[in-house]
Amino acid sequence: MNFSLLLSSLTYILLETIRRLALQGTELAHVYVGTLRLKLIKIGVVILRNTRRIRFLLASGCPYQKLVFQVSAKLTPG
Repeated sequence: MNFSLLLSSLTYILLETIRRLALQGTELAHVYVGTLRLKLIKIGVVILRNTRRIRFLLASGCPYQKLVFQVSAKLTPG
């Protein structure tokens, strides 16, 4: 097994887990993995990091901004 196949498999498992845990009841609950990648992962953000927290700043015109925040809230521990 080569390394790129291993990474692709890991990515697929990660996106399937996100779909199962965080996307139930949303419009993206039953879309292809490629669609999830385009709508949730391949978005432009500014990442600010300090000693206590990491902040993700999305553009105000991001069409899936609300969904991105819902997914991140469901995946955050606590």
